[in-house]
Amino acid sequence: MDKVAVLRSMLFVPGDSERKLAKASSSPADALILDLEDSVAPSRTHIARAMVLEYLKSRPLQQRKRQQIWVRINALTSPAALQDLAVVAGSPDGIVLPKVRSSQDVTCLAHYLDALELREGVATGSIRILPVATETPQSLFTLGGYEGCGPRLIGLTWGAEDLAAALGASTNRRPDGEYDTVYQLARALCLVGAAAAHVQPIDTIFADFGDPAALAIEANAARQAGFTGKLAVHPNQIDVINQAFTPSDEEVAWSRRVVDVFASNPDLGTIGLDGKMLDMPHLKRAQQILGLAASLHGIGGAS
Repeated sequence: MDKVAVLRSMLFVPGDSERKLAKASSSPADALILDLEDSVAPSRTHIARAMVLEYLKSRPLQQRKRQQIWVRINALTSPAALQDLAVVAGSPDGIVLPKVRSSQDVTCLAHYLDALELREGVATGSIRILPVATETPQSLFTLGGYEGCGPRLIGLTWGAEDLAAALGASTNRRPDGEYDTVYQLARALCLVGAAAAHVQPIDTIFADFGDPAALAIEANAARQAGFTGKLAVHPNQIDVINQAFTPSDEEVAWSRRVVDVFASNPDLGTIGLDGKMLDMPHLKRAQQILGLAASLHGIGGAS
C-alpha cells in the first residue's frame, strides 16, 4: 500500500464517540489515532474497543492510501492493554504506546504483535509502534536506548501532561506560557532520542485548539528544531500542522539549487551560493527537504 512516508499530523479521536469517529475520516490528517486510553472513561473502554475494531474493519488496508489508522492502547502496566490488543484483528497501521518506561516496553509490545498477527492472519510485521516516550519519570533516563528496537518502531513522541501528574506538578508551563525546564528537557531528549534511533520525532499536542495562531508558532518552531510531525487533539488543527511540516515552494527551490551546485562540483566540499558558504550539512539538509517534498507531493526528489 502507498503510504505517506512521513506522518506530519496525527489526530486523536475518542474510540467511544460514534460522531467523532464518523467525522474523523474526512479530516486531512495523515493518520488518525483511535484512542482507548485517556479520552475514554474506564467504564466505557469495552465499548470503545468494539467500536474501534468495527471502524478498522470498515476501512480495510486498501482504503487507507490517504490516511493511516492507528490505535492508542492503555499502558502495558495496565491489565487493559492486552484486552485492547483485540484491535489487531482489524489490522491497524500502528499502535501508539503510552507511558513507556524504556525501549523494553516497545520490545515487549512487538512480541505481543508477532503472536497476534499470526493468530489473526494479519501480515507479519505490518503493525508499527509509536511510543509516547516521556510520560513516566523513568523514561527520561532511557530515551537514548531506542536504537535497535526493530523495524516496528517508526518514531518517538512525547507528552507533558502525564509527566506533570507523575511529578506532582500543578502545571507544566511557566506564567509566560513556555514549558517549564523539565518538560523542555523531555522534548529535547525525545528529539535527540529519535535521531539516535533513526526514526521520526513527532511533537506533542497543543491543547488550546481555539488558538490557531499560537499553534502555528509552536508547530513551526518544532519543525525548525527538527521535529517532522505533530499530534493533534482537534480536526481544526490539522491544516495548520500540515502546512508547518510541509516544505514551502521557496524551501524546495533553494534545496534544488543546493543539490545541483554540489552535483556540478563533485570535488568540492565547500561551495559559495548567493553569498553564503555551504558545506556537507547544508547538502544533507537540502536532500532531506527534497525527499520529504517528494514523498508528500510527488515533487522534487533528492539526487
